[in-house]
Amino acid sequence: MRRLLIIFSVLTLLAFAALFVGAGHTDRYFAWTINPPATAAFLGAAYAGGCALVFLSLRRGTWSTLRVPFVTILVFTLVTLAATVVHLDKFHFAKSGIALFAAWFWLAVYVVVPLAMIVVLISQIRRSLPEPGPRLPIPRPLVAALLTQSGILLAVGVALFVAPATQAVLWPWMLTPLTARTVAAWLVAFGLGGLLAVREGDLARLDVPATAYALLAGLEIVVLIRYAEVVRWTAPATWVYLALFVLIMVCGAYALRRIYRHRLSRAANHPLDPRHVR
Repeated sequence: MRRLLIIFSVLTLLAFAALFVGAGHTDRYFAWTINPPATAAFLGAAYAGGCALVFLSLRRGTWSTLRVPFVTILVFTLVTLAATVVHLDKFHFAKSGIALFAAWFWLAVYVVVPLAMIVVLISQIRRSLPEPGPRLPIPRPLVAALLTQSGILLAVGVALFVAPATQAVLWPWMLTPLTARTVAAWLVAFGLGGLLAVREGDLARLDVPATAYALLAGLEIVVLIRYAEVVRWTAPATWVYLALFVLIMVCGAYALRRIYRHRLSRAANHPLDPRHVR
């Protein structure tokens, strides 16, 4: 599992560079052409959030901290595979050079990675030992905020995947059917991740997701500002988008503050135990 997630971290970092940094050059350096570049940047920011989620979880090295990130990424890869199969004709298989390589590489990754993750997940579940109950309950206001933002992400994600034409109402800028479904993959994955975090019920385990989600939200707000010329500023979806990602940032900051205060308190009560200040 560790090796598989390390590979995924590297791939998501490469995707961030190709899409967020090189948003205007997907016709030459990516698996398919993404227009407008705002969509490429949005996907690149999502890959950055996914990379942070996996990388920070790996540093903890326990299944209890990896479980939610692992399932989140698995759902993303499966939905992305479905979008790829539906729109295979849009990929750069007829081109040459880097674009052709990127198309085949994308297809290989999204066929092999989800299958490998399912095998590893089944093995991990069979080996898992019972875990202690929640150590730090999630405050009710934070639970309500997490459920709200996760519900919005899931609802918009499912709608965009099932009926990509709803992008005209649900998204701040124009999406094609393929980009609507790839955006949907991230929305569904992160929405489900939020619900799983609430189900875990332990705020002490949420510092990694909180950090990754705050990074994601910050970058997505940057995308909105960076590509303001293509944004439908009069559309309600734009302001829902902005409010949602501001809410995610605020929730992430609040959760991290509560977690670190809890750890400092435990460290003060148990100064000789390094586990309380990790």
